[in-house]
Amino acid sequence: MSFSVAELSLADLVRNHTMSAEIAAALERTAQQRRSFLVIALPRMAGKSTVGKAMLAVARRAKCPIRELGEDGTDVAVLAREARGGYLYVPEVSRYPVTAGYVWGAPVRAAFAAIKDGTSLSTALHADSAEDALRILRANRVPADDLARLELIVHLRSLGDDWQSPTRRVVADVHAHGPKGLKLLRRWDEKTDRFE
Repeated sequence: MSFSVAELSLADLVRNHTMSAEIAAALERTAQQRRSFLVIALPRMAGKSTVGKAMLAVARRAKCPIRELGEDGTDVAVLAREARGGYLYVPEVSRYPVTAGYVWGAPVRAAFAAIKDGTSLSTALHADSAEDALRILRANRVPADDLARLELIVHLRSLGDDWQSPTRRVVADVHAHGPKGLKLLRRWDEKTDRFE
């Protein structure tokens, strides 16, 4: 998997007020510990890929294998085996196959199934809350046991009147996820512009 020189790090995202240092530290730990995560946002261009790739860069620095669906091939099972001990990156769960990395249905189920075999998952989708994101994954018929292995959901918001030219992007909330469901870890208070 290749990364562009221009991509932002978690530290860059703290400096530009997308997230707090505490959120960045939590996201860094998630990637260091190779925990599976999902980044969500509505509308488009809210920074899902930027945050996800900043987290994957942490794993990459730790020499974890990373394979990207689409760029590195389209066979989820093969990529998941190659990424064992690291990350399978699925750019987006989407009904609309903009690229080979945008998938729906069987490839999504296969990616989630790989978590139990030692491959962590990094993916993204369009949703306005962690609950909505889980509903979308259930619509892909991801089995409950596989879905329970998803450990973190990062929700971004795009601020400003024009979604194509946002004035700022911000982490709205971060949820832990597991067999017992969702647990809010951090959130952004819009009135005070503070991360809590």
